[in-house]
Amino acid sequence: MPTEVMTAAEAVARIPDGATVALTGSGGGVLEPHALIAAVEDRFLGSGGPRGLTVVHAFGLGDRKTRGLNALAHEGLVKRVVGGHWTWAPKMIELAAAGRIEAYSWPAGAISLLMREVGARRPGLVTRTGLHTFADPRHGGGRFNAAAEEELISLVRLDGEEFLHYRPMRVDVALIRGTEADPRGNIGCGEEAAVLDALALAQAARASGGLVVAQVKRLRGDPLDPRDVVIPAALVDVVVAAPDQWQTYASEYDPALCGPAGGEVTPALTDPVRAAVARRAALEVPDGAVLNVGFGMSAQVVDVLAEQGRLPGVTLAIEQGLFDGVPETGDLFGVARGASARVASTTQFDLFSGGLLDVCCLGMAQLDETGSVNVSRFGSQIIGPGGFVDISQNARKAVFCGTFTAKNGTVRKLVPKVDEVTYSGPFALAEGREAVYVTERAVFRLTPEGVELTEIAEGLTIERDILPFMGFRPIIHDVRPMR
Repeated sequence: MPTEVMTAAEAVARIPDGATVALTGSGGGVLEPHALIAAVEDRFLGSGGPRGLTVVHAFGLGDRKTRGLNALAHEGLVKRVVGGHWTWAPKMIELAAAGRIEAYSWPAGAISLLMREVGARRPGLVTRTGLHTFADPRHGGGRFNAAAEEELISLVRLDGEEFLHYRPMRVDVALIRGTEADPRGNIGCGEEAAVLDALALAQAARASGGLVVAQVKRLRGDPLDPRDVVIPAALVDVVVAAPDQWQTYASEYDPALCGPAGGEVTPALTDPVRAAVARRAALEVPDGAVLNVGFGMSAQVVDVLAEQGRLPGVTLAIEQGLFDGVPETGDLFGVARGASARVASTTQFDLFSGGLLDVCCLGMAQLDETGSVNVSRFGSQIIGPGGFVDISQNARKAVFCGTFTAKNGTVRKLVPKVDEVTYSGPFALAEGREAVYVTERAVFRLTPEGVELTEIAEGLTIERDILPFMGFRPIIHDVRPMR
C-alpha cells in the first residue's frame, strides 16, 4: 500500500480509543513529532477523543511547560504511560502523582529494545538490565503509582541465571519524525540531531498491524539516496509535512548538531563545588577509555578532560546514539556538536549491553550503606532513570557524582537506605563491577565489606565534617587526602 500524505489533523484522526501510541523524541525537542502531538491534543480538546491511550516513550519529551509529553497530559486522553524519563513533563508527573494515570517507568534502553523485539514478533525482551533495581518485580517492577496494577515485567530463569522479561505489547500507532520524505515515502534524517529509536517504533507498529505516521519538515520531489534512508517506505503509512519543524527547541537548524563541524569544548567550570567533583571524577577515567557521562554535574567531567587536554584520548558514547563531539548540556543533553559517528539508540544500547563502556560518570541523588544509588524517584515524584540503569549496570566502572548534602546541608544524601534502587551495589559486587562515589567533601568506594571512605577534602575532619552528615557509618581504614 503506498504511503499517504495527510495533514496532522487527518493523520491523528485515525488513532482509535484505547490505542497504544509509541513516541520517538528526546529532551530539547530532538526528533520530537511536535505537530502530531499537538494535533492529538487539539483533537481531544475539541472532540473528547481519542481516549484511554497508552503512551510509550524511551527518552524524556518536553520543555517542562507545555510541549512534548505535557501536551498529552489530560485526564481521559491518557490512561497509561510507560516512560524512561519523566522530568521534561511535569504535567504528566502531576497526573501520575495524583493517581489519575497508570504510571510505569523503565530503563530507556529496555523500552527501545522492547520495541525492536515487538517489531520482530519475538516474545518480549529478555535481559539482565534492571535486575535488583526498581524494575525488578521483586522491587516494584517499574510500577510508579498505585494505579499501575498490571505486572508488565517478570523474573525468569534461563540455564540457572536470572533475567528480566519485559513483556511484549501491541503498538497500535507509532508517531515518529524525520527531516524529509521522498515520493515513495522513504524517510531521511539528515538534519536531525539523533535518529533515536524511530526505526524500532515503526517496526513495532508494523508488526502489530498498526499505523506508522512520520512527520517531516519537507517533501522531496526526487528519491532519497538509499544510503540516507533511515525508515524505508515499506514501514510508513502516512507522511505529514510540518514546514515549521525545528531541529531542536533551541534553533531551526544548527549544522554542527548533525555534521562533522563541532568546534572544541570550552570548559565552564565556574562553580567551585561542581568543579571539585568533576575534577576528582575525571581521575577515574583512564586514557583510551570509552566513556559515558550523565546529566548535570557529571557532564562536567568532559570539561575537565578538555581542560587537561585529555579529551582526544577518550571516546565519548551517548545513549541517544552519538559518539564523540562536543556534548550539549542542559535542555539539549543527549546530542553533540561534531559527533564522529551516529547510530540508532537501540544499537547504542545493544553496544552498552555488550560491554562497550569502560567508565560511566553519572549523577547521584542518594547513596546508602550497600553502595546502592537512587536517581529515579523522590518521595512520590517520578523522575525515571533514562539510560542510567542501562549504562551503570553495564559499564565496568561506575563513577557517581554529587554533592555531599543537599539544600545547604539540611538534606542528607548518604542515607541508611535509598528511597529506590536505581543502581544496586550488591549486584555490582556480585558481577565484579567497580563503583566510586565522588562528592566535594569525600570519596567512597564499594568494597566487599561495604562502602569505604577512602579520601577526604583538605581541611576537613572525619568526625566533624563527614560522619555527622551521613545516615550510615562507612568502613574507615586508610583515609587519604582527596586528590
